[in-house]
Amino acid sequence: MSDIASVEKPIMYSTVWCGYCQRLKAQLGREGITFTEIDIEHDPEAAAIVEKVNGGNQTVPTVVFADGTAMTNPTAKQVKEKLGL
Repeated sequence: MSDIASVEKPIMYSTVWCGYCQRLKAQLGREGITFTEIDIEHDPEAAAIVEKVNGGNQTVPTVVFADGTAMTNPTAKQVKEKLGL
């Protein structure tokens, strides 16, 4: 995955130890919002995308949307609004 704009549904870049990631995943699940999750510790290309979006930092959760935009540590409400739900 080299092109951020090629995303069809939201992608959440995360790590297994990230509490903010766990919280957002649970909240989105309760809202019925589907997404693809990628652990940046197991995918160097994903880590590079997160760094690009976050000024060189591997900040998670980072959510990338179909239009190529991204949000870092968004609330479920922000994700929902971005998706027009």
